[in-house]
Amino acid sequence: MEALIPVVNKLQDVFNTVGTDIIQLPQIVVVGTQSSGKSSVLESLVGRDVLPRGTGIVTRRPLILQLVHIDPEDRRKSSEENATESKKNGRLYRGIDGEEWGKFLHTKNKIYTDFEEIRQEIEAETQRISGNNKGISNEPIHLRIFSPHVVNLTLVDLPGITKVPVGDQPKDIELQIRELIFKYIFNPNSIILAVTAANTDMATSEALKVAREVDPDGRRTLAVVTKLDLMDAGTDAMDVLMGRVIPVKLGLIGVVNRSQLDINQKKLVADAIRDEYAFLQKKYPSLANRNGTKYLARTLNRLLMHHIRDCLPDLKTRINVLASQYQSLLNSYGEPVEDKSSTLLQLITKFAAEYCHTIEGTAKYIETTELCGGARICYIFHETFGRTLESVDPLGGLTTIDVLTAIRNATGPRPALFVPEVSFELLVKRQVKRLEDPSLRCVELVHEEMQRIIQHCSNYSTQELLRFPKLHDAIVEVVTSLLRKRLPVTNEMVHNLVAIELAYINTKHPDFADACGLMNNNIEEQRRNRMRDLPSAVPRDKAAASGAQSGAASEQTDGGTGNWRGMLKKGEDGPATDRAMLQAPLHANPHKGYAVNLLDVPVPVSRKLSSREQRDCEVIERLIKSYFLIVRKNIQDSVPKAVMHFLVNHVKDCLQSELVGQLYKTGLLDDLLTESEDMAQRRNEAADMLKALQKASQVIAEIRETHLW
Repeated sequence: MEALIPVVNKLQDVFNTVGTDIIQLPQIVVVGTQSSGKSSVLESLVGRDVLPRGTGIVTRRPLILQLVHIDPEDRRKSSEENATESKKNGRLYRGIDGEEWGKFLHTKNKIYTDFEEIRQEIEAETQRISGNNKGISNEPIHLRIFSPHVVNLTLVDLPGITKVPVGDQPKDIELQIRELIFKYIFNPNSIILAVTAANTDMATSEALKVAREVDPDGRRTLAVVTKLDLMDAGTDAMDVLMGRVIPVKLGLIGVVNRSQLDINQKKLVADAIRDEYAFLQKKYPSLANRNGTKYLARTLNRLLMHHIRDCLPDLKTRINVLASQYQSLLNSYGEPVEDKSSTLLQLITKFAAEYCHTIEGTAKYIETTELCGGARICYIFHETFGRTLESVDPLGGLTTIDVLTAIRNATGPRPALFVPEVSFELLVKRQVKRLEDPSLRCVELVHEEMQRIIQHCSNYSTQELLRFPKLHDAIVEVVTSLLRKRLPVTNEMVHNLVAIELAYINTKHPDFADACGLMNNNIEEQRRNRMRDLPSAVPRDKAAASGAQSGAASEQTDGGTGNWRGMLKKGEDGPATDRAMLQAPLHANPHKGYAVNLLDVPVPVSRKLSSREQRDCEVIERLIKSYFLIVRKNIQDSVPKAVMHFLVNHVKDCLQSELVGQLYKTGLLDDLLTESEDMAQRRNEAADMLKALQKASQVIAEIRETHLW
């Protein structure tokens, strides 16, 4: 399993080249308060003075430290491979200088054999990004150490947790550091190394508190207790190291760090480890074998290997899934254009086909959140437009007084024996005219939907257009212009449909004749009922005259043809005395004073209408309603047909020829097929990521299953 940690290091290098955290790799994250000894622990693991040291906040950027164990044979091989590079750096590997070396990711292939140079480079790189004002940055520094004295490990050193801003630090420095720490420890594949000083109370450990927030079960938390030699006299860390104070599942390991005086006096790490072993044997003899820097290194190495082994199957699956996704993404971005003429014609044809398919409902990408294309046009015709027409009241805007006034104005100076035809035509045209606005609104809604189809095709159906923003804009302009040209033509046709209905009021329409016949039968039945209810003392001829007078205009038919304008039945054939009897009550009408000066004096609304006036108005209203329903039915049927013929179908038939005629020109090829910089950049990024994922997949594939157990 020793091969697993180098594999993860390779994966880390692969993904560092594309600068992304898309894959959560197994690693050890060092967490602790400021000056708790985190960097000292890491230096003990490395065995060399490699990290910046001092008081206050020193680690201000994440440091991803990869320790690579090499044996002498590998060292000689590496030395031969890097001989040329080392000569450039002015030194050869001799003795201890050639045993250990380091490399930074940001300095490419430069080899550092002087660890003082490595420390200075870390300080310089930190200041380059984070500045000199004690601020922090979340951009990591990648350092790899090759040495025969280390075990294979991958660690992340993070800034220490602070509470109070110091110097020029921002006021939210505590929040910034917490967010940076959580960014790394939220990774479920990471092991948390919680560092706490022994001379503080474990119950107040910020490192353990932060670790417990993301790992409440403690399954991936290892606690390290530093500064065992600095505890108050008379106290020891026995209970803490035994796990009696705060139990941690992966264990607690105590270490002794070098003091600042030791660092200033250049005390070697090897000497410090030897002194640490002596201290543990003297102070904690029963626990000496389970504490100390060497035991910590072996434990971390074992934990990381087992952790990698557990994570590797999921990691392999994740890499394969991402590779497939990025391959699809790269395919959607398309290849660089070679034959521009062919590409332009292909894109135009594809857009026109997708536009027509969206209208017909056969598009490849079907919207599931809302109606679009042909389905929405159908909804506009039969739901929006149909319901709007049905909501139009046939007698809306007409009062009984309006009807009566129209009847009287149509009779002129002479009292009428029947309801004048002109009043019906005048009023019914006024009502039919109200159907024009909903019809024009229907055209407008369909036009808007056909505009929306352009965007739908651009977003879902022809993503290649997004590569060429100028071509996309040109296609949108051509289609919009075509729709704009067809809109007045369609509006004119719809206007004509209503004008046709207004041009000739066909009272011989079969449906209208049937409605009139039924209405006349009802009125005749009412007259007979009134005649039947008259007292026996009333002469029959007078009753007939009275009945004829009251229903003079509404109850008669012309020879049974259903014509509501027929004369009174006995007015033509009866003797002159009967006609005189019929006309006499008209001259004796007590309400005749209201019939004069109608143009100058409005008829009072509150006046009670006579029975004849009521019947006249009722006849006109029924006729208007009957004829209006016939016209509304015609309009409801003919307007969608007109819109489909003059707008929708015409655009479908002419779209491709219009696009080719406007855009397929030699002079426009280069301009229209200019690719957006954003698209080219995204294609390059996707290609780099795909390459990294494929390389990562190869790295994992090199591990045989037998290596995992």
